[in-house]
Amino acid sequence: MDPLVSVGHFVASSKENHQDSEISVKGLRDKGNSITNTMENSYICNVCSLVFSSKPSLLKHLRVHSTQQNSVCEECGRTFYERRKLVRHLRIHKSVKSLICNVCGKSFSFPANLLSHIRSHTKEKPFSCDVCSKAFSSNHTLKIHLRFHTKEKPYVCEVCSNRFARSCDLKSHLHTHSKENPYACEVCSKTFTRSDHLKYHLLTHSKEKPYACDVCNIAFAQRGHLKSHLLTHSKEKPHACEVCSKTFARSYHLKCHLLTHLEKKPHACEICGKAFTQRNSLITHLRIHSKEKPYTCDVCNKAF
Repeated sequence: MDPLVSVGHFVASSKENHQDSEISVKGLRDKGNSITNTMENSYICNVCSLVFSSKPSLLKHLRVHSTQQNSVCEECGRTFYERRKLVRHLRIHKSVKSLICNVCGKSFSFPANLLSHIRSHTKEKPFSCDVCSKAFSSNHTLKIHLRFHTKEKPYVCEVCSNRFARSCDLKSHLHTHSKENPYACEVCSKTFTRSDHLKYHLLTHSKEKPYACDVCNIAFAQRGHLKSHLLTHSKEKPHACEVCSKTFARSYHLKCHLLTHLEKKPHACEICGKAFTQRNSLITHLRIHSKEKPYTCDVCNKAF
């Protein structure tokens, strides 16, 4: 049996597929003894020690460690752990985006992607988290969110072993090792590791602020900044530090705060050697050396 095919049967629901999954998992168990039932309804991965509430969840997770059972897209280098997902992905490179959104004209290759996009207009969020009741517009987004509760981080950096919950976060992180910034601004030539960072940066040139607060009408260039701002009206701070119990409005701020407990400063200035816990802090510091002042007051034109 082709291992690339059999791994796709890990979480199959039919009896026939269930037999295939048992055979596939037996092979993994024989190789690495990767499955342990530590207590009733609790399954632990012996490779990375993540704990799962059900056997199917663990079996699905084991694909991450099964390096012999993946496929790489020859067009863009992206890796997949099921052949069917690689086949689906290849359509992106081969097919024309023929599905058009009637609201904004954006085009898509797959009906599911178009449907998920339409919900951004209708504000429909039919997928709810059973843990915290937060709602999402797509099942894929819900699955990623659930990793916040399970602490599952299946994407591992081969250079430094840092783990990530999302593949896009790993891809962005890899640029910190290569120092590669492939996305350049055509206005000021500033470069970025991610295309979405460039997209947000371009708004600083256009001064466009498309996201407005319904409460006080303050507008923002980024959707994330609006979401963070809305918490100032509700006073809600849902992200708590497990070390000191300090709470934060955004998960990003909690992540930055946690570095203060680790006393780890991975971002060092190549000019003076000063180290920082956050990359943004290093970027701000570098302006001391370059004398750059990119932020200008609209009232008095003073630069900062």
